[in-house]
Amino acid sequence: MRHAVPGAKGQAPVRPVRCWTPKIDVRHGQNGSIYIEQSDPLPDYPERIADMLQHWARHAPDRTLFADRGPDGEWRRLSYVDALEKARRLGQFLMDCGLSSSAPLAILSGNDLEHALLSLAAVYIGIPYAAISPAYSLLSDDFTRLRETFGAIRPGLVFASDAERFGPAIDTVAPEIARLYTKGARTPEENFSQALATDPSPAVDEACRAVTGDTIAKFLFTSGSTGSPKAVINSNRMICSNQTMVRETYTYFKDEPPMLVDWAPWHHTAGGNKLFYMPLFNGGTLYIDDGRPTRKDIEMTVRNLKEIAPTWYFNVPKGYEVLIPHLEADAELRKNFFKDLKMLWYAGAGMAQHTWDALERLAAETTGERVLLGTGLGATETAPAALMCTWPQEQAGNIGLPCKGVSLKLVPFDGKLDTRLKGPNITPSYWNAPEVTVEAFDEEGYYRLGDALRFADPDDLTAGFFFDGRTAENFKLDTGTWVSTGALRTGFINYFGEVVREVAIAGADRPYIGALVFPDTDRLSQLAGVDSAQDPNALFTHPAVRAHFQEKLKGLAANNTGSSTRIKRMIFVDPPPSMDRGEMTDKGSVNQRAVLRNRHEWVEELYTGSDRVIEI
Repeated sequence: MRHAVPGAKGQAPVRPVRCWTPKIDVRHGQNGSIYIEQSDPLPDYPERIADMLQHWARHAPDRTLFADRGPDGEWRRLSYVDALEKARRLGQFLMDCGLSSSAPLAILSGNDLEHALLSLAAVYIGIPYAAISPAYSLLSDDFTRLRETFGAIRPGLVFASDAERFGPAIDTVAPEIARLYTKGARTPEENFSQALATDPSPAVDEACRAVTGDTIAKFLFTSGSTGSPKAVINSNRMICSNQTMVRETYTYFKDEPPMLVDWAPWHHTAGGNKLFYMPLFNGGTLYIDDGRPTRKDIEMTVRNLKEIAPTWYFNVPKGYEVLIPHLEADAELRKNFFKDLKMLWYAGAGMAQHTWDALERLAAETTGERVLLGTGLGATETAPAALMCTWPQEQAGNIGLPCKGVSLKLVPFDGKLDTRLKGPNITPSYWNAPEVTVEAFDEEGYYRLGDALRFADPDDLTAGFFFDGRTAENFKLDTGTWVSTGALRTGFINYFGEVVREVAIAGADRPYIGALVFPDTDRLSQLAGVDSAQDPNALFTHPAVRAHFQEKLKGLAANNTGSSTRIKRMIFVDPPPSMDRGEMTDKGSVNQRAVLRNRHEWVEELYTGSDRVIEI
């Protein structure tokens, strides 16, 4: 399907891009369940991830697979043929270290060429690896999360980019474990360069040939919102089938290898699976963005986007929000960013409508065409793509339809449609957690995603779905009325605009709904007319700030008069959500359950009342 539709009145048309034409089969089961699948089957896919590395090393040997910024600020490039040769060398090194599924490789540091090469080496010889959030080593006081992840997989070797930065965490959690460092190695055996000099033997390729679809490629950890992080098995079959689903959705990848500029962390499924393997399976290139979606680090992203023009671009909604002011102010950036761009993709959280509108406007002003904006739905357990929307929309939020090969099951649950999935991209189990695995699947073997969906158009199921909240996060008021937190959070952020960064919805067993609001303190400073360095608590009680939010809260309540949607009180919360405490997922969205648990004193104050509480 080539999406070249005229715009609505006053809008520019959408830039043409070749994507799938979804055709679905629908059947109805017992107890109101609905099953939806693509009519067209998923094509054959490789059995091994390494098959694709070998394929492109033969057919496009000198093409860049990965690039990152070196110490001198210039791009370091890794070609397909170099990636294969170095992966075989490192594969021999990992075999010599005696690694296995019961003693896998753990990678503690962020995205760079060394991380990429070790990942490719591990999957080449069939040894699992686990990329672990750097925050567990660098931003933690007691390294609790790192200790939990090590306890779950018991790694046989740990890699990190810098011994000085990561060494203290390793010394605390696993002092006897073997290490490998890019910088600061204590012995030659710990030096990445020496490992890279290992001569591969025939055993490396023998190990590669022994890999099957069931061979574990990696462990990815959940955020740990309901306890310790769980190690999700990601097999070769999961990743190979999922990347084929991706190519069958973004069909223009078959004609045009994707060019990516991306920062998404590889310890998370979006960055570490979809983005990491997307170039490998399509002969494309990934430029590793050393920026981050924050006001502090966005300048590095801007520099990279001025040099490299992506054809497919991903970010979390907050990342787009901090990028937009730079696009507004910098014509050179706008021109290069939109020049070759076929699609903008967002995930991890709902996109505010003002962000959507700004991206469409900037694209149209720069090129005369809007760029296709899309999103989808998935999870660590689904490798991750499961549903995707690639047809033009007039507003944010449509997550589309199941990919080829995925069966979507919708089960009525407390007035919602609980989402369940089955397909070759679904994890077989959690590592060494049989009881948790059993709970994750229903009686038909469908994975329980824990999300609710609603039809975009009940009369036309091909129109896709909208996210309808986390079923695990929804709650009842003391009247027994169910509250859907997902829709409330999205509506709140859209209504208040850029002054609100995140919100958690409270009210379980309470008489009414309240909101814990994480504001943008720079915007609060502008409202108050004071210096941005003002103490947050002083901003929270400033008359101008309180008056603005009280008026907005009244307006929101006027549009939502029912007890299940009317937010009666709010309170500002500081500091922002902490990833180390499980309050923020790696996708950039708030973990509501963790926030309410960790900030219980704010919840109590919200309902007992104080001079910091704002109410209608």
